[in-house]
Amino acid sequence: MAVRTGDASSVLSDVEVEMSLLSRHHIHSSQHAPDRVLDRSGYALLSRLEHAAMSLKQLADAFRLDQSTVNRQINALRKRGLVERVADPDGGVALLVRPTRKGRAQLARDRDVSRGQIGTVLAGWDAADVAEFGRLLRAFNNSIEALEGRPWPR
Repeated sequence: MAVRTGDASSVLSDVEVEMSLLSRHHIHSSQHAPDRVLDRSGYALLSRLEHAAMSLKQLADAFRLDQSTVNRQINALRKRGLVERVADPDGGVALLVRPTRKGRAQLARDRDVSRGQIGTVLAGWDAADVAEFGRLLRAFNNSIEALEGRPWPR
């Protein structure tokens, strides 16, 4: 039986509480891993750009942010040599942003730190439960992406 959003069920209440706590416990921060270099926005932007170069407008649409916010975040990454602006190979007018070799390497290092942190949290879990948790998170994210019409590249 599917759970409907209009149901006043304790199950949905429990899910809402746990989602709120999950966002509070987000482990992507330097206070949890001082050796991590990228901030949350830099990590997210580079994660998206590793799949394809994008314009500022495309990034703003993908993240549902104002273009000026994305521009500021990209400029911070650019100053650190982590992204570069390039001409659109399809001949478009807007410049595209893509990670530099240094940006890809930093993303890979920070991703390794993040995986290590997640591994620490899940160390006492049964392997089947970890796999099921991953499957359910992907299904949850896929449902959000489908509702918004904004699939995230994987």
